Parts: sequence; structure tokens; C-alpha cells
Amino acid sequence: MESSQLPVTVLTGYLGSGKTTLLNRILTENHGRKYAVVINEFGELGVDNDLVVDADEEVFEMNNGCVCCTVRGDLIRIIGGLLKRKGGFDGILVETTGLANPAPVAQTFFVDDLLRARTALDAIVTLVDAKTILDRLEDSAEARDQIAFADVIVLNKTDLVDAAHIDAVRDRLRRINATARIIPAARADVPIDAILGQQAFALSRALELAPDFLTDDSHEHNDDIQSLSFEVSKPLDQPRFEAWITALLAEQGANMLRTKGILWFAGADRAYGFQAVHMIADGDFIGPPAHEGAKPSRLVFIGRNLNRPQLRRGFESCQSL
Repeated sequence: MESSQLPVTVLTGYLGSGKTTLLNRILTENHGRKYAVVINEFGELGVDNDLVVDADEEVFEMNNGCVCCTVRGDLIRIIGGLLKRKGGFDGILVETTGLANPAPVAQTFFVDDLLRARTALDAIVTLVDAKTILDRLEDSAEARDQIAFADVIVLNKTDLVDAAHIDAVRDRLRRINATARIIPAARADVPIDAILGQQAFALSRALELAPDFLTDDSHEHNDDIQSLSFEVSKPLDQPRFEAWITALLAEQGANMLRTKGILWFAGADRAYGFQAVHMIADGDFIGPPAHEGAKPSRLVFIGRNLNRPQLRRGFESCQSL
């Protein structure tokens, strides 16, 4: 993230997971930063705005539509207006409705030229109700998608369940999203520095998290959402990889919720952080130069109906000869 870009954190999570509680905690914390807050509520009459504490931050409410579909234009308009104000903010918080798919929200910051240049999507933070999430995962595609898109998962309401239940929930979350950081919490009592300023969506922190970035991909998942991880040892041919991933996302991007990668290209002395939301991809060189040379390249796909052998063969074919 460039210094001129304003960080944006998206708070998502199914109905009743504790998003407004966490938002209030952020707004009342003595952190010395000023945030603009955009709240989306589905329905003509909004109440979420009245539930947010009276703070110095400015709160903008969008209703009569979900931020992931009918009011994307409103999101662009509101944030575009914020960027033109003098004085400015230290960041923007977007709280989505509990029924929102985070993908179009994330895409908004890449498809609009002004937002792409002036903002940086810092992280998608998904709240999960530890007591009810196992049931929601059985009957709600939205709950599964919110977890799949997360960079950080706040496992909330852990005080309402026992340790065995928490372990079962963690296991289920990992089967949907193997790369997100999971933070247990009660009443959304999360350290602010654990969810804000993460630079997680841009993968700039991924090198620090490299040991946890790739998990064993030898097992199958029974959820409709899979998290598949691959690693190759040889440096990648950058033009070959770009041609392959572009064609792959164009053909199968509708089923690919998130794609994340730490890649080493032949001739480059720094890692390349790659990410995509459905068909929209982005990437850049990250981290300090590597004195010891290239390391293994790692790529993670989170999505539906993924063909493991096909993805593995495609990724391996991008290695430099």
C-alpha cells in the first residue's frame, strides 16, 4: 500500500455475528485515529446507524439495497466524496449487511479508477458466531462465502460454547479457508491492531506469514467451498504465468472466490504478491530483496467445483525451463 492510499477495512459476517459490537469497539477505542464509517443495511428503514455509538467519526448509511449489488454505485460515490474532503481520515470502515457477498465489495476498489488509485483494501474481516455458525454453514451460502473471502476471521461469542465446540468450529472454518487468521473473541473484544492496518488483502504481510500460508493439500473437503494449495520449487516464467492465470480466471473465475499467491519469477529478486477476486486480479512485487535467491512459489485457490489435477498441472507448467 502506498502512503497516499487510504486503507479500507471491510467488516462482514452473518446476521447476529457481532459486527456492530466490533464497530462500536473500534470507534470508542483510544487509538488516536479517525475513521469514516459506511454502513449498509438491507431495507428501506435503517436502524444500524442508530446502533453505532456517537463518536467523532462520520457515519454514512446506505439502505434499500445490499452493498454487494444494487448500491455499489452509492459506495463509490460516498467514498469518492470522502477522498475529496480536506482534513481527511486515517481509514475507512465498511460494514456490510449480514446477507452480503463480500466479493463485489472487494471488486469495487479495483474497478473504479479513483478508488483504485486513492484507496487500498486493507483486509476483509469476517465475524463468526461460534455458537450458531455450524448450523448456518448448513443452510446459508452467504455465511460460507463470507468465511471464504476472509483475510481475518473473528471467532466471536466463544464464551457461550465449550472448548470441544470451538475446536469443531475451527476445523470447519479451516476446511473452508485455510489461509485466514482466526482470532477467538467474546463480545468482539478483539485488539484493534489485530484487525486494522493488516495490509492482508494486498498480501504485503504474507512473507511474514509464509510458514502458515500453505497448508497440506493432500486431503479433500466435504464443503461446497474448497481451499486448494499448491507449491512449485522452480522459479516461474512471468509471461507464462500471467497468460495461464488470465485464461483460467476468464474461464472459471465465477467459481473462484479468492486466489492468493506468493510467487518467485525468474530473474526477480523479490517475491510477487498475487491476488484475485473472481475474475479481477491484481499483484505487485513485495517485501525486501532476497539475498539467498528465489524460494518456492505458493498459490491458493478458494472456490467451488475446483479441479485439483488441472490446477496443479497448470501451475507447474508455468515454471521456468
